[in-house]
Amino acid sequence: MRFTKMHGLGNDYVYVNCFEEEIADRSALAVRVADRHFGIGSDGLICIGPSVRADFTMDMYNADGSRSQMCGNGIRCVGKYVYDNGLTKKTTVTVESGGEIKILQLDVQDGKVQSVRVNLGRPILRPDLIPIDAGGELFIDQPITVLGQRYEVTCVSMGNPHAVVFVQRLNQIDIPVLGPAFEHHPLFPEQVNTEFVQVVDRQTLKMRVWERGSGETLACGTGAAASAVAAILNGLCDSAVTVQLLGGDLEIEWERDGTGFVYQTGPVVTVFSGEYFG
Repeated sequence: MRFTKMHGLGNDYVYVNCFEEEIADRSALAVRVADRHFGIGSDGLICIGPSVRADFTMDMYNADGSRSQMCGNGIRCVGKYVYDNGLTKKTTVTVESGGEIKILQLDVQDGKVQSVRVNLGRPILRPDLIPIDAGGELFIDQPITVLGQRYEVTCVSMGNPHAVVFVQRLNQIDIPVLGPAFEHHPLFPEQVNTEFVQVVDRQTLKMRVWERGSGETLACGTGAAASAVAAILNGLCDSAVTVQLLGGDLEIEWERDGTGFVYQTGPVVTVFSGEYFG
């Protein structure tokens, strides 16, 4: 099987061109290729294929084989893959993921895509649609108890569920312990991605993330968007926010007074291509 490894801010995936490759069990393959000792090593697997509704489809699997609806870093890399590998000549590309269509603007320099701006759509804030096992129209700055301690949480879906927790000192958070406890909390019927966020100023956030099915990653595009939305909803930030992650920075804009769309801009990198025989 031919593959390409790519990353957005260190959030790395194995990409397969499923116009050409056939994969019998994508979930099982994701587990094998994601293994950093016995496989290629990645946060998961992304299959690129045809769509009747968009230019391409993105079928995404986490490192544990579970399926995910959306990934901001992943979909930006899809944009680079399809352009750099000659699957399209367009610099505005539509990609279907999890049943939703996202629009990508490709920044091309010297014939290669360097960064991508993606319209992530409108944030989903209703608890029953995120989903959260809670009533009401919003879940903003609400207390929940995790491992015996109270946390104020704001929940947002950007095509996948996120729980955003604002903290005073990000470096004091024990993410390998807290992350799984949030992920499997009974409040979240489909598990949850958890962002621990420190507010630097009204234009800047620092974030670390525990992704459901993958663990802590160097970056999470939808998590950065959810964190920016949560910060704006809580009155902590303005509508344009730089989110600083372990792997680098993402620029997030929420047109709250216009279309309501959330835009994300960030770099994309091809690491290497090869053949997998596992």
